[in-house]
Formats: sequence, C-alpha cells, structure tokens
Amino acid sequence: MRSTGIVRKVDELGRVVLPVEIRRTLEIEEHDPLEIALEGDCILLRKFQPTCIFCGAVEELIEFRRKRVCRLCLQKLNEEDE
Repeated sequence: MRSTGIVRKVDELGRVVLPVEIRRTLEIEEHDPLEIALEGDCILLRKFQPTCIFCGAVEELIEFRRKRVCRLCLQKLNEEDE
C-alpha cells in the first residue's frame, strides 16, 4: 500500500472526504459507487465494478433475478438446461 501523507478526520456522521487529487487519479466521480472492504486492520475503498457472479467477467453483463451474469455464463446455463 502506498502512503500519500494525506490525513483526514472522520466527522460526527462517520464521513471522510477523499481528496480531489486521489479522486482524479482513480477517476472517481460524484455519485460513483465505492466498495468498502477490510483487509486485516485496513479499510479498503475501491471503485465498484459489477462482475459476473460465476466467472468475474465485467463485460456484457445481464441482470437476472438481481444478480449479474455475463452472456457466456448465461449461455452455458441455458445449455445445461437443455
């Protein structure tokens, strides 16, 4: 993990402001969803990117029963049904 030397305080509602330099570098725009994860004693924030629940693909996703599935996996599922 690379340190930036930037320190921010958590406000009374638990919010932290991400510096504009970091948002620009990571191409995080207003209203972009961020994924929050824990790794040991670290909090990780990353730009959320939906993926296929089966193979992890990020392209050609279709929402099926509130889950994202890529076209290839959907095709394979349909073939197994036949």
